[in-house]
Amino acid sequence: MRYPIVIEKGKYSYAAYCPDFPGCVATAKTIEEVKQQLTQALISHLENLKASNQPIPATKSQLGYIDIQIETQVS
Repeated sequence: MRYPIVIEKGKYSYAAYCPDFPGCVATAKTIEEVKQQLTQALISHLENLKASNQPIPATKSQLGYIDIQIETQVS
């Protein structure tokens, strides 16, 4: 399964979440660590869904970028 995640840099650490699973978040000092922690959180959540005979949700979120160009004034 493949789910998009969002990683945000904070003042002292990184935070990550998966839009398809609200409330499933992780924080860590490095990007690699936050990815690992979020992966474990998602695996645990999916295993709990499976154990309670609940459906595994399909990916609903899409990841994309937009390009914006603005002119800046030089003082």
